[in-house]
Amino acid sequence: MDPFSVVTPALRLRGKLMSFDTPRVMGVLNITPDSFYAGSRSSLNELEDKVEKMISEGADIIDVGACSTRPGSQSPDQQEELARLLPALELIRKTRPDFPVSVDTFRAEVARVAVEDYQADIINDVSGGSLDAEMFAMAARLQVPYVLSHIQGQPENMQQAPHYRHLMAEICSKLAFNAARLRDLGLNDLIIDPGFGFGKSLENNYELLRRLEDLSILDAPIMVGLSRKSFIYNLLNCRPEEALNGTTVVNTLALWFGARILRVHDVREAVECVRMVQLCKTAGLC
Repeated sequence: MDPFSVVTPALRLRGKLMSFDTPRVMGVLNITPDSFYAGSRSSLNELEDKVEKMISEGADIIDVGACSTRPGSQSPDQQEELARLLPALELIRKTRPDFPVSVDTFRAEVARVAVEDYQADIINDVSGGSLDAEMFAMAARLQVPYVLSHIQGQPENMQQAPHYRHLMAEICSKLAFNAARLRDLGLNDLIIDPGFGFGKSLENNYELLRRLEDLSILDAPIMVGLSRKSFIYNLLNCRPEEALNGTTVVNTLALWFGARILRVHDVREAVECVRMVQLCKTAGLC
């Protein structure tokens, strides 16, 4: 099956439709002191310039996170997460009131404040609802698109010994079960993130990449967060700062196999990747 032949649903963002006929690029804005990739960390003084740079380079969405979920990380408490996040959202909304913003959080109350008080457009929950039992109900109440992710374990232990008997069957089954729960609650605007690096070995990640189109059965746009992750830089024996070329390679493969959103630290390179793959596909060049 050609993943580009699948009709991908549009999503509602504050009353407007975002289509995915052309894949979208989501720029990562980390308001954290301990993100695995130092180049993505932003202080408030740097934030406005980074936002404008991402938008000028072609980002479609800005994803703002104030709680690192790198392997082995310890999460700040809710008060600290809000203290980091809200000034950033306020600044973005003052300068870019209508630009699509995603809030990267696993906490229902943080999502509520971001959506109700700062007009965040998307909830990006890397835990797939597993770290806050109230998240699914909150997302349904707020009626904004929800990124439903797959994770095995929790950030502090997820990479200690990830194990699957049947990788894609287990990932698809868990995502389908949680997607059904959300739809039963009345939330239909879903984005599927298979969770590269979240409870997967190096080999698991490359098998997941190769079989990404299996996720098309979930009838939602597929988002991938591959940017500078350990399964790239460990394979290439380099540091995250040196993993841009590897990131572009795996982003290209992900687009080829049906990804509709690239979540990235390097917007310009991802936008160029989308343009080139899209031309090849639509023009029948390969």
